[in-house]
Amino acid sequence: MLPKLFSFGSFYLPTYGVLVALGFLAGLAVTVRLARRSGLNPELMTNLAVYVALAGMLGAKILMIIFDWKLRFAGNLSEIFSLNTLQAAGVFQGGLILALITAYFYMRRQGLPLLAASDAFAPGVALGHAIGRLGCLAAGCCWGRECTLPWGITFHSPDAAVLTGVPLEVKLHPSQLYEFTTEGLLFGFLYWRYGKAHAPGKIIGLYLVLSSIARFLIEFTRFHEQGLPFGLPLSITQWIALGLAAVGVVLLIRTREAKGSAADPGIRPAKPLRV
Repeated sequence: MLPKLFSFGSFYLPTYGVLVALGFLAGLAVTVRLARRSGLNPELMTNLAVYVALAGMLGAKILMIIFDWKLRFAGNLSEIFSLNTLQAAGVFQGGLILALITAYFYMRRQGLPLLAASDAFAPGVALGHAIGRLGCLAAGCCWGRECTLPWGITFHSPDAAVLTGVPLEVKLHPSQLYEFTTEGLLFGFLYWRYGKAHAPGKIIGLYLVLSSIARFLIEFTRFHEQGLPFGLPLSITQWIALGLAAVGVVLLIRTREAKGSAADPGIRPAKPLRV
């Protein structure tokens, strides 16, 4: 694909980084739009987005280091602080977990309504994730297993092989495109659903359940350099996806209980959105 947008001597601009930045800006624009329509402070939501983005990048790198400890870092600790590690995509679930923790403490400190603010973030997160997966495709990271399917993709770029280790001239599952498609569709659904009446926590609950189910299934098409833990057929990422889906189910159950309570003051019809 195109791991380097352009090069000048030893310096190059990674396509992955550019697309991740675009994904962040697109997701932030959606979040601020929804926050304004819901009466949430757009300045606080923008600040929260920045903190969450930084926490997400850090969390993704931390989980990547944990996953690849034996393969890359155990015998060479300096690799943790290398340019290759800095430019690597990381593991999305690690970023999501640390981002959720950061968001929780920030919202508590600033007095933002926890569930309502999380709902405003959910569609933007899905959109940013979708665009970021195009960055993974361009870089060659997060590649799929070998396949013979007609829609399989083949990488030819030596730069991609050097930067990520992706095998060249071998037909692979386009796992990056699977996730781009599912997260893009999820964004459209969540954005539409946000415009309907919903109890606080409904949208973030739907995001956690649907995104986690999609990631759980897509993982079966992914190549796992670190292997599968404990000899089980599931990857660590799939176990994390199951845990996040469980959190989403709890939120959805709570919103159903709240909807059934006429005395619940938290249920407010959302303002209609123009798409």
